[in-house]
Amino acid sequence: MISLPPQHLLARPADLPALDKLLHQAELIPVIDQYGRTLVTRQLRLLLANLRSRAVQQQLPQSEVVPAHIIQQLVQRLSALTEPKLKTVINLTGTVLHTNLGRALLPDSAVAAVTQVLTQATNLEFDLASGKRGDRDSLVEALICELTGAEAATVVNNNAAAVLLMLNALAAQKEVVVSRGELVEIGGSFRIPDIMSSAGSTLVEVGTTNRTHYADYERAINERTAMLMKVHCSNYAVVGFTKETTLAELVEIGQQHQVPVTVDLGSGTLVDLAQWGLPHEPTVRETVEVGVDLVTFSGDKLLGGPQAGFIVGRKALIETIKKHPLKRALRVGKLTLAALESVLALYRSPELLPERLTTLRLLTRPQPEIQQQAQQLQPSLQQAVGEDYQVTCVAMHSQIGSGAMPIDSLPSYGLAIQYQGPEKAGRQIMHLERWLRTQPQPILGRIHKNTLYLDCRCLTDQQAKMLQERWSHTRL
Repeated sequence: MISLPPQHLLARPADLPALDKLLHQAELIPVIDQYGRTLVTRQLRLLLANLRSRAVQQQLPQSEVVPAHIIQQLVQRLSALTEPKLKTVINLTGTVLHTNLGRALLPDSAVAAVTQVLTQATNLEFDLASGKRGDRDSLVEALICELTGAEAATVVNNNAAAVLLMLNALAAQKEVVVSRGELVEIGGSFRIPDIMSSAGSTLVEVGTTNRTHYADYERAINERTAMLMKVHCSNYAVVGFTKETTLAELVEIGQQHQVPVTVDLGSGTLVDLAQWGLPHEPTVRETVEVGVDLVTFSGDKLLGGPQAGFIVGRKALIETIKKHPLKRALRVGKLTLAALESVLALYRSPELLPERLTTLRLLTRPQPEIQQQAQQLQPSLQQAVGEDYQVTCVAMHSQIGSGAMPIDSLPSYGLAIQYQGPEKAGRQIMHLERWLRTQPQPILGRIHKNTLYLDCRCLTDQQAKMLQERWSHTRL
């Protein structure tokens, strides 16, 4: 039970100071200067209403109706109300391209490009050569084609939008043939069949979950077939007794029956990652060179840029897509285009990518470098959490994330925290995780079998220095 003060120490509604009186308190002058009179007045009125309700119910101590106490509560209320909901966090989850944490981090060059166009007019849709209205895609289309080998390209706000637009523009009220083994579901229960339904296309499934043959596609083609579509299984793998019709074979079928072949690459990459010791992932250029008509892929995954969706391929099909009404609804703005152009430009010098492209730098960080960082942090974190917890430096494995290469891992290093006190270990580890997550700059790790793991792969030197300083003066 909640113990209340004696009756004579409880406040009555009449004991509350008037709104106008409080607004004229000297202590409120800097508060009004910071937040504005309108917001301060509104929140003060709500606060007084809450206090009045508690007074009516005889639940309000006299100490809480003192003007200084009310102003203190008001300031706390205003601070919480105006605090940004979108916060920077320290990613120690071990997932580099974490969908819930915003995926790829932009390189400095892209940040500078975005900053420049934030406060100035731009030629977003103005052709400087002709002095007439231009096409915003033209800002990056030539560069995309240079890097992918495609005839033409267009950009929308994410890959799901790219697939939706492609289907709606080319296959509305028609059939699209897809292998059963490629009907993927991505994050948030978003499924390829649902996108097709939304686009007005009829899904025709061929083959089985684990085996789809050349003849399965041929038998499915009829006068209503608008497209043969292949979906790259980037967020899962089918192993064992399997059979997959190759992309070259699918292109052959499409050409024989004059049906476009499209590929949803999902994550998508512009360079062969194997040259840096990472698993090979089909590149957009490799896919285009096989003879595919259209390829869709993401901008904020392996490419390392802002959220965007690309459609590249045959010029005639791209022109049809660009004229579709959905294209305007799904187009990207100047901030995305500025970041995108800057990131794409880095790919002209692929040998410099590990140094200049943030995503690739994080994916290729050597384990000894990460280990050194973890070892430097261990003493200060141990001091912060106390003797009931044991903090050890351990080898671990990171993952690329965002559906890219789901069965491949990256050797990493970090901190493992286990509870050794008298309470239940699971509950105390969750308490520690919550403590880290609710810091002024949230720190996010992962829990597995009553152990909290903090993977240092994505930790910058600046963040590590800040954490070492904070933990040296903090106690759980």
